[in-house]
Parts: sequence; structure tokens; C-alpha cells
Amino acid sequence: MTPSNAPTVYDVARLAEVSIATVSRVLRTPDAVKESTRERVLGVVRELGYVPSASARGLAGRRTGVLGLFIPGHEALESPAASDSQETGVRVVDDREGSRHRHRGFRADYFDELLRGAEVEAWRTGHALMIGAGRGDGSIDDLAGRVDGLAVVASTASDEAIERLSARLPVVLLAGGRHELPVDHLAVDNRGGMRAVAEHALRSRGPGAVLVLGGPHDSPDAEERRLGVRDALEAAPSTEVVHDDGLFVRERGRERTAAALADGPLGAVIAANDQLALGALDALQAAGVAVPGQCVVTGFDGVEEARLSRPPLTTVAQPMEALGRTAVRTLLDRIAEPRRPCQDARMPVTVLLRESCPPA
Repeated sequence: MTPSNAPTVYDVARLAEVSIATVSRVLRTPDAVKESTRERVLGVVRELGYVPSASARGLAGRRTGVLGLFIPGHEALESPAASDSQETGVRVVDDREGSRHRHRGFRADYFDELLRGAEVEAWRTGHALMIGAGRGDGSIDDLAGRVDGLAVVASTASDEAIERLSARLPVVLLAGGRHELPVDHLAVDNRGGMRAVAEHALRSRGPGAVLVLGGPHDSPDAEERRLGVRDALEAAPSTEVVHDDGLFVRERGRERTAAALADGPLGAVIAANDQLALGALDALQAAGVAVPGQCVVTGFDGVEEARLSRPPLTTVAQPMEALGRTAVRTLLDRIAEPRRPCQDARMPVTVLLRESCPPA
């Protein structure tokens, strides 16, 4: 047969003189079917060259064997690396100012580890993982129609969309603050981790103001980290503090630190993520400020780039690979037990003390 008229499950059932449900059972659980029937069906399958499709299996068994992970994706559309340019050949770029980091995208290392964990656990349990990247309810609806369960990074879709989707398939929300949605929720201890690293920075700081580089106001993670810094500052009420909130990108950390240095010396930079902290290190080095001799710097996330910086960055490591693995297991648990109570779990973080803000 040609691809346009490839054999179907109906062809197999007709020639084997069984129902399509029996064909499905033979292919999925052969030991549950009488041997003579099993051999007759398999003989027809071999004769026709029939290959069951994932979509057909999904329709017959209400399962696709596919799990979904929905992450923010608008940065890919804006990145120079993703442009529609038709240029070919070799480009030479002056990278002394760190321009290569602009091509990395928003918290790409963060999502790399999350994806790795989810992919490994899906593979281990015999499932495929489908990735959706975007922002908005239309994008998530498209992915939800193709999977048995869906893990969604907070803030990539509206609460209304998540609640609507959870009525027809298992949904687990990843990251963000606590909420009232009827779904499982997995996050890390943003507030506790930020409080711990900020307290260490405040004890270790040099003379001068403390610059707090916060994240976007629409980020639940950034809000929890702001609360962690606030908790730490309550024990140091006389500290001169400069707050600056904005995007989680290295350029901003570099620019805002340079601007703060123009107003006076800094004794510490407490950044809400590693990219901001790495940008602060760039600015301090350019200004001839010794780290940690004159100013200490801390970050949050624990990306590999932070370990390789000069000096290596003190940071809070998130268990992102473990979060991806746990998300898959949580979805499978929900598929197996649809009526079990929703869980709201906080995974522990680790403060990594390195040279940018070493142990006291």
C-alpha cells in the first residue's frame, strides 16, 4: 500500500475477524488475549505491514503516552540568533563586552536543567515529552490537546487557562508563589534561599551601600526573593540600600551596577538571579573594584556559568533537574489517581559559598 492508503486498525480488525478493541489489546497487552486470536491478529499485522499511530492509540485508549512541558518562549522570537536572516558563511563578532550572553536568552540555563530532568524521567517511565514554548493561552491550548498531562512554568499562561485545562487533564504548575488553583504545584524555597544568601552578604559586605538587583514585578519567583531580602534587611535596619527591579538579564546587572557606582561605593550587590550578578561582576571589574575585597556579590539559580566566573559566584542553587523529574512523576501520579488531594510542595535549595562572597 502507498502512504496515502496505509493500512488502518479497521483493516486489521476486518481481515482478522475481530473487533478493533481486540486489535488494540493484542498490540498493547498481548498476554491478555487468547493465543489463537493473538496469532491471527499478529499475522494480519505482519501481512499488511500495519504500524499503529500514536494518535490512534490515544483515541482508542484515551492515552497518548506523551507528557507536555510548557515554558516561556517569547525570548526566542526576539533573540538575534533566531532572526530570519538568510546570511550564510562566517561572522566575526567583537565579544570583549560579553555580547555572546545576549544570544543565550532569558534564564536559558535554568530551563536547560528543567528540560533535562523532565526528559530523563519521561524516558525512564516509557513516555515521550513534548515541549511547548510561548506565552499566552492560545499556545498552551495547542499543546494541551496533544498530551496526557501538562507541566506549566508559572506566568506562561493565565490562571483561568490553567484552571480550565485542569478540568480535562492533569496539570502541575512549576515555580511561582502559592496559589489557589486546583492543580499540583512544585516550587523551590525562593524566599528562604534568598534570605540566607542575603544575610551572608550583609555580614560580609564592605563599606558602602548595598545594591539589591531584583527581578521583574510580574515574576512570582522574583517577588518571593524580594521578600527574602526584606527578611534579611530587617536585622540590619541602618544599612543603606539601593533597590532596582527589572529584567533577569546580564546587561541590566552590568548597567545598573555601573550607575550605582557612579553615586558612591558599593559594599555588596545582592542579585535575584545569576545573570544579574554576573553583570554586576562585569561592572565592578571594569571600575577596578576588588571582589570580594571591597564589594561582595551574590546571585540565585546556580547555573554553570556562575561557577566558571572570575571570581566564582556565591549563589543559591535550585534543584532544577530534580524539579523536572518530580514534575513528571507528579503528573503520572495524578493520571493514576485523579481524585487524590492536590499537593503544594517546596523543594530545598543550597547556598553555595564561593569567592565572590566567601565564608566569613
